[in-house]
Amino acid sequence: MHISRRYCYLLSFLFVSFLLMALCSPAVRADGGAPQIAYVAGAGSGVSAIDIAQRRVTRTLTLAGEPHSVLLSLDGHALYVTQPALGQVSVLNAKTGATICTAKLPGQPSFMALSLDATILYVGGPGDTSVRALDPSTCRIERTFQTHEPVYGLAVAASTAANATPLTPNQIWITGSTHLTVFDANGNQLGTVPIASGPQNISIPAGFTAYVTTRQGSLVAVDLNTRRVFRTLLIGGQFGTMDYDANTGQVYVPDQKHNQLDVLVPVTIGTTPMPQEPARVFHLNSAPQSVAITSDGQLGFVALANGQVLMLDVPGRSVVTSIAVGGTPHFIITGLYPPATTSTPPAPQQTTISSSLSLLLLAALIVLAVVLLLVTLWLLWRLSRKRTADQKPGHKAANEQDR
Repeated sequence: MHISRRYCYLLSFLFVSFLLMALCSPAVRADGGAPQIAYVAGAGSGVSAIDIAQRRVTRTLTLAGEPHSVLLSLDGHALYVTQPALGQVSVLNAKTGATICTAKLPGQPSFMALSLDATILYVGGPGDTSVRALDPSTCRIERTFQTHEPVYGLAVAASTAANATPLTPNQIWITGSTHLTVFDANGNQLGTVPIASGPQNISIPAGFTAYVTTRQGSLVAVDLNTRRVFRTLLIGGQFGTMDYDANTGQVYVPDQKHNQLDVLVPVTIGTTPMPQEPARVFHLNSAPQSVAITSDGQLGFVALANGQVLMLDVPGRSVVTSIAVGGTPHFIITGLYPPATTSTPPAPQQTTISSSLSLLLLAALIVLAVVLLLVTLWLLWRLSRKRTADQKPGHKAANEQDR
């Protein structure tokens, strides 16, 4: 009797604990966070939102001006969209689509980068030789960077100087017609990197290497410290917007010419021997335009020219599903999940815990809690029957005779 009661109390405690864990585990939310939501430009009459749990487009934010690229704020609240045909950048509420602010800019603004502390939005385009720094909450122009070349890409990196601290200004890397131009956040030009084949898209993972595609079909690695090209990694392709796995440093490169997604091993100027690139390839049935990798490295999304978006299992190196989005999608983005809420958030990488894993964990905890509840009820029932039997007169008389 004493042992049964003790086990009942123990199992009841475990049941309540697991139930609380299940209820407090992350739920799927459609509030701008990823991987619950992926945003695609070019899929419809503006920017389409894919609900990843449902694996379909659930809404489209109608926007004029042929939206070209999209970014998300770290808290998932704001959606930044370039509209080159209107000469405009818009900041929208990611959940409702309501306009927060807009900025009219010259030069067909097409490309954006967010400062590492998410307080400045950098915008440029091929029709102008300047990049403008905006306050993302008001769209007010804070600073202008003169590049003296049309702008084909933007990226932000932390300073790699030996004496750099967290307070050292970010570096802004801008691709032009023939050079990369590097500024600090205060507007001081730090240097240039000549690239004869014409730099275009740029991606800078954490570390010391920038990956730059060219208009002549190559991809080169640039050392952030010495500001020089130290290796050509790919040739003979036509490359779209890249992204990288924040955990492994691997860079994902859409090759539109060969209908494939190239995966590069991270390299630095001191890597010896240099690996053969690409390390692996995803073969696709249409030309990939853009790729987004969540920052936990679990999921990837590839926008294809045929109106589909592929969802990748990154660790499993496989395609999970294909989602019809329509149109000609040319840019895709996912945001930080769970959204950052502090005033000094981490670097703005696309990132998340997988909604699939969260749902599986939630389901497992609920099943375990139900099992524990049933066991507890059964033991309580047994205990109740035993007590009832002990209270019967015949049972008491038998006990007295035994004594």
